[in-house]
Amino acid sequence: MFKSKRIALSIDWPLTLTVLALCTVGLGALYSAGFNEQLGYSAQMKRQAMSMGVGLLCFLICMLIKPEIWKRNAYLVYLLGCGLLTAILFSGVVAGGARRWLEIGGFRMQPSEFMKVALIVALARLFSSSTSLEKGYQILSLIKPCLLMGVPFVLIVVEPDLGTGLCHLLIGGSMLMLAGVRKRTVLTLGLLGMCLAVPAWFFGLKDYQKQRILTFMSPEDDPLGSGYHAIQSKIAVGSGSLTGKGFLQGTQTQLRFLPEQTTDFIFSVLAEEWGFVGSAVVIFLYGFLILRLLTISARCSEIFPAFVVIGVAAMIFWHVIVNVGMVVGVLPVVGLTLPLLSFGGSSVVAVLGALGLAAGVSSRRFLFH
Repeated sequence: MFKSKRIALSIDWPLTLTVLALCTVGLGALYSAGFNEQLGYSAQMKRQAMSMGVGLLCFLICMLIKPEIWKRNAYLVYLLGCGLLTAILFSGVVAGGARRWLEIGGFRMQPSEFMKVALIVALARLFSSSTSLEKGYQILSLIKPCLLMGVPFVLIVVEPDLGTGLCHLLIGGSMLMLAGVRKRTVLTLGLLGMCLAVPAWFFGLKDYQKQRILTFMSPEDDPLGSGYHAIQSKIAVGSGSLTGKGFLQGTQTQLRFLPEQTTDFIFSVLAEEWGFVGSAVVIFLYGFLILRLLTISARCSEIFPAFVVIGVAAMIFWHVIVNVGMVVGVLPVVGLTLPLLSFGGSSVVAVLGALGLAAGVSSRRFLFH
């Protein structure tokens, strides 16, 4: 009982307050991005606030669950995630030409978002019991981690959702590289990837996926079609200048020139209204959050919780890098959300749950020393 009280009182306030700050920024951005003059409020912001309430509850629950319990049930959580992804193939809801959602009890959920957390705990469990950490992973010893990453990747790409599938590989790959891969193995995999690039372009990618890459290289070739998203986003970011146009004053946002402004391009809304200064503050919050997660991981003396927190840090890092890079035009347009800012219930709940795992490890760090 005394130990439970100590854990409950050992809240990681730097982590928690940063998460709450990002949630607040996200609600403000969604209020502007989805503002309706007739309603006088943003329906997206209202729904997002409800999702954040559920997510913060998940944050608290995940924080209170001991890491040993997550470790013991890691593969079960992974199998449950794969089961939900498989269920999409048979009874998923089709929207926007893709089958990515399940409808349960009147609520829609996107299993691929929760699968990221399941993959993190499964890989952490694998690495914690692996004998390859000391010597470094070789080709044959990569079979198990690659299978754990490959199964959800295939199930997600079939939906189709290549961007989210690649995000799973980036998260898993980051954890694997930190686990230790021999230089010769990295070189071999790099050469293999280069050899597979050409057949993947001609036989693996769909036409719209190829178009996204070509548009990234030259969006001006089709300014009213495939290049519209990228061009309008860069206009919004650039027009924000140093301090921005002010709250609810962004012309690209309020006139609805900016597509997907509540989801994929929410950072464009921030940049237009709050300029470079506001954007820098948000990037700083993400940077501090990632640094805090890495600090928590470094303090762990046990492998499983350390890798769980590393995986959560990798998830936040790659989402921010890809989303912001997409918005400013240095990366192709893919459907990855900006954590805690973009509209999307499944994304918010999954991210807050994952951060709850990290907060739980931090609150119990005295158990690992």
